Amino acid sequence: MDGTRRADIRPGLRVSIVLKKDQRSGKLTEGIVKDILTNSPTHPRGIKVRLESGEVGRVKEIGD
Repeated sequence: MDGTRRADIRPGLRVSIVLKKDQRSGKLTEGIVKDILTNSPTHPRGIKVRLESGEVGRVKEIGD
């Protein structure tokens, strides 16, 4: 799963996101979803989430 469908993401899920400052490098940050910030059912660049750490970014990979 690549993180472009909102239905695949729920609070408590471990995901890898790309932060705004890391978009050029593509560096991923791993964490647990706290809030889903994107309202639309899909987004081509990934659903925007807030992690429990407070970091905000777009989901690139969904963990186990």
